[in-house]
Amino acid sequence: MARRWTLDDIPWDRFAPEKVDPDILAVVKAAAMVEANAADYVRYLENVFADDEAFLTAAHRWGEEEEQHGAALGRWAEMADPTFSFADSLAEFRRGFRLPLDARQSVRGSRAGELIARQIVETGTSSFYSALRDATQEPVLKEICRRIAIDEFFHYQLFQKHFRRYRDRDRPGLITRLKVALGRVQEAEDDELAYAYYAANVWSRDPQAPYRRDEMARAYWVRAMRLYQPQHLDSAARMILRAAEIRANGWLGDAAARTAYALVRHRCRKLEKAVTA
Repeated sequence: MARRWTLDDIPWDRFAPEKVDPDILAVVKAAAMVEANAADYVRYLENVFADDEAFLTAAHRWGEEEEQHGAALGRWAEMADPTFSFADSLAEFRRGFRLPLDARQSVRGSRAGELIARQIVETGTSSFYSALRDATQEPVLKEICRRIAIDEFFHYQLFQKHFRRYRDRDRPGLITRLKVALGRVQEAEDDELAYAYYAANVWSRDPQAPYRRDEMARAYWVRAMRLYQPQHLDSAARMILRAAEIRANGWLGDAAARTAYALVRHRCRKLEKAVTA
């Protein structure tokens, strides 16, 4: 098992304020909210996998690593913007966005389905932090994102390993696997990131400012989608196929990668027009 890194491993003394991009800073603030809120997801997984000690041990470690990601991003954001309070914005995010913690069974229909969905989430975060790493010129953020991207890829493999334990028990068919995987991709634009952007970038400046979901979602995604290059979406598309247990190499993987990049560029253009309007 790889040694865990800590905040002390980050070269904070190399921070270069002149290399901070304001759009990247806004995205990082929002990402810090979501990562730091991992305890809610752990509680949900505890409910769904209550009798699986092996998985729960792994889930607790996963949650601790996710919270550390949030702490690292939050600390960097406070360095980049001394007026920003990570703790205050996180408290507002937790007040305004809550998971269905009373669920006792997976909202995906089965434990195998839940673990497919978790792989999709880790696909998104691994590709996002890889894109952010390559986009930023600020050396401390680049190092934080490098470490987080590696963690998220290992988290993908972790959920994949446990999915294989449940696959033969739950026997999800191809259509079910695809439905869960693509459904979770679509859920990326739900309230979570919109409210995270609001709490970190709008409420933090003006607590009386109203939350407008569509406006906040556009503000987040137009900045986030600009970060992606073809190689990031190629990797993400193939990881999604593997999560659904579909062959990711060859023509199908190539087609999925091209489609993913085309869809992201199309979505980004639409968002830019909407924001301009």
